[in-house]
Amino acid sequence: MTFETYIAPKSAFIFSLDDVLYPEKDYLLQVYYLFSEFIEYSTQLNAKNILAFMQQEYSNHGHVNIFEKTAAKFDIPEKYKSNFELLHENARLPLKLLLFRNILSFLQEVVIERKEICILATGKPMVQLNKIKQLEWHGLEHYLKVYFSEEIEATLSEKSLDFLIRENKFKMEDILYIGNDAVAQKAAMTAGVDFLFVEKLL
Repeated sequence: MTFETYIAPKSAFIFSLDDVLYPEKDYLLQVYYLFSEFIEYSTQLNAKNILAFMQQEYSNHGHVNIFEKTAAKFDIPEKYKSNFELLHENARLPLKLLLFRNILSFLQEVVIERKEICILATGKPMVQLNKIKQLEWHGLEHYLKVYFSEEIEATLSEKSLDFLIRENKFKMEDILYIGNDAVAQKAAMTAGVDFLFVEKLL
């Protein structure tokens, strides 16, 4: 796949993180595995049963309230919620996170062209940083600038992009923002920045 159509007109590329650079499920399912092992060690509940439930629940309904649902199913005490949340921030994963293959190729081409790459991660900064640290970057980490939208404002909007643009002295017309949802698209449109849904690169 050639990316020249997207790369040639621009000098800076802003990427969202989850499900844009890599599949977020690869992180969450490993966190669930570590949590199930921790619960087995702490309570003697069966880790395999807990993990199987969490995997199924995630597949069917996503990650929202997954601790509460798992705790109700297996009678896990509420006190372990803090351990579950901390694992998202500091888990050392059994397996490295891998970039989408086409995204890796795209990033490599951007670097060869000596253009700028920024990541604008939404969500809790400590969690997002932990993900970034455990991605296999193939040397690309030396060319990235990372920003956390929650450190700029509570919810992603054009203010995050305006901050990033001012910080780097970018021109709006030189930027392509690559994301995967309507919130990112709206932020880009309001800021006057071109937006591309990541699906067009995958």
